[in-house]
Amino acid sequence: MPEIDADGFRFDFPDSWKVAKYDDWSFYRNQFGTMDNGIKAVDIVALDEKKTLWLIEVKNFQKHGRRCTVPLHEEVWKKVYDTLAGLFSAKCNAVDAEQRFAQAVAKACKIRVVLHMEQPPPSSRLYHESLDSANICHQLRKKMKPVDPHPQVANKESPHVPWSVLPLPCPKGQEHS
Repeated sequence: MPEIDADGFRFDFPDSWKVAKYDDWSFYRNQFGTMDNGIKAVDIVALDEKKTLWLIEVKNFQKHGRRCTVPLHEEVWKKVYDTLAGLFSAKCNAVDAEQRFAQAVAKACKIRVVLHMEQPPPSSRLYHESLDSANICHQLRKKMKPVDPHPQVANKESPHVPWSVLPLPCPKGQEHS
């Protein structure tokens, strides 16, 4: 079963899937990402047996909350856009396994975008910092329509994604908040 660790969680995918932690690719880090300081990447790229390309951005707000000034849907859109461009370039210019993966991805028949977002439990009824998942999903739909008219916002309990997610154990001396 292919596994990817991202932002404190382990994503387990079906055996028939090809998966990669795209933002760790040598091609992205050493070539494509160096073209401009603003180039971003989604965390996970996956290709299922039906040739659906899944672009998965992982956000874990459980420990530190959200500190970015850019609206979340804009941040995700930028990462998706840059990742698609990077994968197309990697198909021709990456080497070995990264190039083969990008070439397989280029044969995708459908693109799906998922924002996997974990939020802290509400600390009180009066003070609740959670982000509105429905509103974020609505904003993503408006922005992503040409790429994926039905992007998803998911969390580790989401039944509507074809993979499972578990929290990674904390390193010794640290506790989950």
